Amino acid sequence: MGLTGDELKSGLDAIAQAEPAMAQAIERCGYPEPRIRPTGYATLLRTIVGQQVSVAAAASVWARLEALLGDDLAPETLLAAEFEALRGCGLSRQKQGYARSLCELVIAGSLDFDALPLDDEEAIDLLVKIKGIGRWSAEIYLLFAEGRPDIWPAGDLAVQAGLHKILSLDARPSERETRALAEAWRPHRGAAAIFTWHCYNNPAL
Repeated sequence: MGLTGDELKSGLDAIAQAEPAMAQAIERCGYPEPRIRPTGYATLLRTIVGQQVSVAAAASVWARLEALLGDDLAPETLLAAEFEALRGCGLSRQKQGYARSLCELVIAGSLDFDALPLDDEEAIDLLVKIKGIGRWSAEIYLLFAEGRPDIWPAGDLAVQAGLHKILSLDARPSERETRALAEAWRPHRGAAAIFTWHCYNNPAL
């Protein structure tokens, strides 16, 4: 599961002790709500389904997939499904390729969601072997589903924009700058990431 409310608070409080701007932002915006997703294959499949479509469209595709394949959307069942049947659910040829890549890795045992490497970078390297899953998607999975406390998706535009506001920077930082700015926040960068999203469109800041 993702970081709990208590874990978010303790992580942010630790950062705030050394970063006055973070302390001020917490005082103005309050603590963020947890962002938690289930661990396992279905969460990454849902990430693939939701790429480049609205939340409503993704939910519609997911509902049709559940009706076709069953509520558990078992990898074996998806692999056995006909191309046209999956396309009828709203999965393009490209997304079907991504979904099949995920299913094949799970069935082959190359991807065990109960035993991902403990090292964050090694876990990211393994997850990005799935076609259609880039670094950002892997980081979001490890942060929201596994609750890894030091995940820092520096390439996320909302993280960059939130950091811009929190630290009162002259401009939105680049990915490299975003990564460097948070180095001192280890091992609590996951809490900081969730807080940047909390602050991104927060009128209090």
